[in-house]
Amino acid sequence: MIRLIAVLLAWLTLAGLNDVPAVNDAAIMDDGYPRQLSDFAFFFDDHAQEPNARVHAYELNTPLFTDYALKQRWVYVPPGQRIAYAPDGTFEFPVGSALIKSFGYPADFRDPDSPVRLLETRVMLRRADGWVALPYVWNADGTEAVLARAGRRMPASFIDANGETREFSYRVPNQNQCKGCHQRDDEIQPIGPSARNLNNGTRLAQWVDWGILDRSPADAPRIAVWDDPATGTLDERARAYLDVNCAHCHRRNGSASNSGLFLTYEEPDSVARGILKRPVAAGRGSGGHDFNIAPGHADRSILVHRMESDDPGVQMPELGRELLHREGIELIRRYIDAMPAANDGQG
Repeated sequence: MIRLIAVLLAWLTLAGLNDVPAVNDAAIMDDGYPRQLSDFAFFFDDHAQEPNARVHAYELNTPLFTDYALKQRWVYVPPGQRIAYAPDGTFEFPVGSALIKSFGYPADFRDPDSPVRLLETRVMLRRADGWVALPYVWNADGTEAVLARAGRRMPASFIDANGETREFSYRVPNQNQCKGCHQRDDEIQPIGPSARNLNNGTRLAQWVDWGILDRSPADAPRIAVWDDPATGTLDERARAYLDVNCAHCHRRNGSASNSGLFLTYEEPDSVARGILKRPVAAGRGSGGHDFNIAPGHADRSILVHRMESDDPGVQMPELGRELLHREGIELIRRYIDAMPAANDGQG
């Protein structure tokens, strides 16, 4: 579908009939915050989320969990610019780039044709002085999204894959909360677009074909799909899940670096990854447990305790979820239980 739209736009241009506006580069690069998502012209049909020319849809191997929301992702790089490939960390995008991500829910996850209600679209804008993150909230009929720098609470409901009705208060983060999750080395940075999380065998080459990435090495790193055993071992899938869902804060240059718990995929120190690591500060967040990860004992692990909590003073991640991620918790439980049990003094 994306390629068909691109071909159609090119044909209309040649025919002299193309009145679809180009992406508004000034809205991305200038000071200030556009009031409406449509001001950027990322889509030639905002309601249908049909991307404009040079706005490309993409997916990640292992995405961040956000209350089971369906997410659609797009990337925009201005004409004449390319992302410089890097094997480690998030790619460095040229000034004028944008990352766009929409969140919504189908009425019924069991029905592939169930209409999706859009709740919000978050944009990250690469300006000359760094990245800016902005949340836009959709109106009831999905025809426009308006800037909500202060965030918002929105009622949400859906029927999940097991037929259970889920009703909850969906939280759109405010601009400072966006900064909290995306901050590294005192700068806002994207989380998802890295070589290892984009690489699925063909996706990096696709970015090169689109003219937005300078190269696609054959030896590019790759992380597993967290819920697909065909893509990696239990250890690899669990560490991919923790990397994407936790390591934007729990990394050596992240906002939770003072915890000493570093969950980046490439972290070599097993204690820093939580294995037989005691918490820096004990409290009710520890659940009375001694170690972040007690090998062979998920029930004794602080990591699991905090993932399973819905107490705002205990739960992890602190932001971005109101619902427990049952499948993610089960993966981490199996990961810990599969570790050889150590003599931790608890018998």
